[in-house]
Amino acid sequence: MRARVISAAVLVPLALLCLWYGALPWALLIGAGTIGLAIEWTQLCGYGVVSLPALALVAMTLAGWGLAAAGWPALALVPVVLGGPAVWCVARDRGKSALSLAAGVPYIGMACVSLLWLRADAVTGLADVLLLLLIVWASDIGAYLVGRLVGGPRLAPVISPGKTWSGAAGGLLAAALVGGLAALGMGQVGLFWRIVLFATGLGIVAQAGDLMESAIKRRFGVKDSGWLIPGHGGLFDRLDAVLVAAPVAAALALALGRGVVLAQ
Repeated sequence: MRARVISAAVLVPLALLCLWYGALPWALLIGAGTIGLAIEWTQLCGYGVVSLPALALVAMTLAGWGLAAAGWPALALVPVVLGGPAVWCVARDRGKSALSLAAGVPYIGMACVSLLWLRADAVTGLADVLLLLLIVWASDIGAYLVGRLVGGPRLAPVISPGKTWSGAAGGLLAAALVGGLAALGMGQVGLFWRIVLFATGLGIVAQAGDLMESAIKRRFGVKDSGWLIPGHGGLFDRLDAVLVAAPVAAALALALGRGVVLAQ
């Protein structure tokens, strides 16, 4: 717990500072995360960091990051979508998990492009990404604390023995609370329950992302995705929910139109 708190005390202000300033600081933060995630994924799949398949994965994810950071999010989807098959072609004859390695391109790339595209909205970008992160963080913290304090039946014992139904409920309640506070903070009392419902739905998506990452680690037979973050493990262990929630939030923002806050 102490290591988790210290890590969060360092990383959360850094993320919020980059988010606040946007533009280059946010793009650099997302770029660094993209590289770190790509390296972790290659190691999970059993490839060397400097192997040709690993370099192909990093190149494709960074291509998506670069195009999105330059203001071409639609074009950024090309390497994200086509990068998977390209990485598979490079890795398939090397006796490793080529399909798993290829899946890392959309898994990492879609979240990268989504976070950059969401923040790029001059009107609502800051509010949208901040709300997304607060909901994901609240869901994670609520699930962890309630699960530890209450315990009870396991949520998915085959996938993640440590997760409980009480923890899942605590995470959703925390996400809903953040949604309610956001509604009051934005002066949207008339949309209170709509925003709470949105936050709860995104909390469900975040928990699904957490479970998916647990299933991936079980598939590869590891406890943590890496060692970079004390108390948390690797980047995937910390960003698992964001990787799934960010594309969902971006899809909703696209449906609503630019300049409209996600929760409205």
